[in-house]
Amino acid sequence: MASVAESLSGLDIAGGDWAASAPPGLRSNLPALSPDQVELAKMLVETGQSRVFEHWADPGVDDDRKKAFLEQVARLDTSYPGGLASYIKTARELLADSKAGKNPFDGFTPSVPSGEVLTFGDDNFINFEETGVKEAQKAAFVLVAGGLGERLGYNGIKVALPAETTSGTCYLQHYIESVLALQEASCRLAEDGSGTQIPFVIMTSDDTHARTLHLLESNGYFGMQPSQVKLLKQEKVACLEDNDARLALDPSDKYKIQTKPHGHGDVHALLYSSGLLNLWHDAGMKWVLFFQDTNGLLFKAIPAALGVSAIRQFHVNSLAVPRKAKEAIGGIAKLTHADGRTMVINVEYNQLDPLLRATGYLNGDVNDETGFSPFPGNINQLILGLGPYIEELKKTGGAIKEFVNPKYKDASKTSFKSSTRLECMMQDYPKTLSPTAAVGFTVMDTWLAYAPVKNNPEDAAKVPKGNPYHSATSGEMAIYRANSLILRKAGAHVGDPVMQVFNGQEVEVWPRIVWKPKWGLTFSEVRRKVGSSCSVSQKSTLLLNGRDIFIEDLSLDGALIINAGEDAEGNSLILRKVTVKGRVENKGWILESVDYKDASVPEEIRIRGFRINKVEHLEKAYDRPGKSRLEA
Repeated sequence: MASVAESLSGLDIAGGDWAASAPPGLRSNLPALSPDQVELAKMLVETGQSRVFEHWADPGVDDDRKKAFLEQVARLDTSYPGGLASYIKTARELLADSKAGKNPFDGFTPSVPSGEVLTFGDDNFINFEETGVKEAQKAAFVLVAGGLGERLGYNGIKVALPAETTSGTCYLQHYIESVLALQEASCRLAEDGSGTQIPFVIMTSDDTHARTLHLLESNGYFGMQPSQVKLLKQEKVACLEDNDARLALDPSDKYKIQTKPHGHGDVHALLYSSGLLNLWHDAGMKWVLFFQDTNGLLFKAIPAALGVSAIRQFHVNSLAVPRKAKEAIGGIAKLTHADGRTMVINVEYNQLDPLLRATGYLNGDVNDETGFSPFPGNINQLILGLGPYIEELKKTGGAIKEFVNPKYKDASKTSFKSSTRLECMMQDYPKTLSPTAAVGFTVMDTWLAYAPVKNNPEDAAKVPKGNPYHSATSGEMAIYRANSLILRKAGAHVGDPVMQVFNGQEVEVWPRIVWKPKWGLTFSEVRRKVGSSCSVSQKSTLLLNGRDIFIEDLSLDGALIINAGEDAEGNSLILRKVTVKGRVENKGWILESVDYKDASVPEEIRIRGFRINKVEHLEKAYDRPGKSRLEA
């Protein structure tokens, strides 16, 4: 039998020094490895990762597990911009900075960047909305949906969770129907009368990919053409066990590297490597909109925000909400370095106040005359100009500035409580931009634009009074509040809310008003379809399914459902125009409390703390073309 040395010589493995310094377990197995596998092993040894081979058995033992290990290394290497060696190098630098307590904002002075602060319903807002709808057919939408709902007390994927339980529409259906409504409205306004399909991308993960695809396929893609939808799956990154960035092995399998999510910043590299950006550019697209998975209000803000991007020609437009000083939400700030560098980025709330105090703002983060901090609250929804975005990604490959957040065992910072990894955030994209890039923001009222669902009932109940719960309970109530306030602004009389407690959270309960996106995509549309003499009582439920439903002189004290369908004929739609007027009074739908610990209640219900008892309602369906009237 040939010696190991002869076998290695036969493989023509360059650089004998690395092989000589490799652990015996690896050296004895090298003859059984392919040239590509040898290169991966060499990379690991040369980056100080020899320890991962120390337990390797003799050739002929565990060979399949060794092969699986190197296949995992290959995936980690190809999925990270610059490869695994680059990941390890960056990790060592960031871990050294973390141990030394280095402040990433040293040398920077914050100031308020340029942006638009919009007031819902005024002429300026309406103008931006109209512009945004026109621009929508030149936009692509990217949903970052790599997470499960475990943090919410829900074991499914978050996009499958109902945004509200009056209609039962899940987040993914709501998002797709909103994009389709924008597509239809934008094409109606197109000067050339053309129709364009808006691309819709979903970033998934190992945890969510199969279930997201199943949700789409089992529901006919919620009315969207399957060819419009692309799923891009992000890979996890290697975990690190110490300050030397040594790779952490899985405690239950020494032939497997422990991995964790890298963060939603991966979406940029995935888009770049997919080739989609160039396809969109060649098709005349101008914008890419990024959004996260459980904000049921977002599409009420998107048309106006897209209009701001178009009119202000922002390369980057961050959607934001008014933010109280020191509120636990990141602030958007312009940072200017002593050497002249500038960037407009999100600064986490626990970093913003100390940064301001250290750079001449004696009182730190304080409210101004508006009652809010001058640094608006970042809600992680971005609109990017496609052309500049492509040019930037050509330089970076989509790599986003990373950070590391190890949990140290003690003040010496020499060892970790558990393994850590590098992370990146979608909203840190502007960190690498030129100072000449047009980076701004659009601020809209929180009630209109921001109601994330990210806390379970127990955590939400512990939130200090006056702070947002960000739970399934508050997220659903926020949708009813927004729709009620929009109808009020349109001239309708809507009953005042009452305070109720569900799952330990005191919330405003407004009338349960819900409409399909195609009915009220913009404020102008809502105002055109609602008469000023309409009234909806607090106990009422109003559900509108259809585009051309006009509410005139309606007095509602109960539950009313209007379904007005549409059929395709050729390339056009046959619409059913329905006019609703008169008085509708019945026992309605009642909210009944449930205990979130009651396992007999479905998870998606008990995390809200209430179920809807559909005692009595009036439901009307209009399935014939032409005009119809409901006169009660």
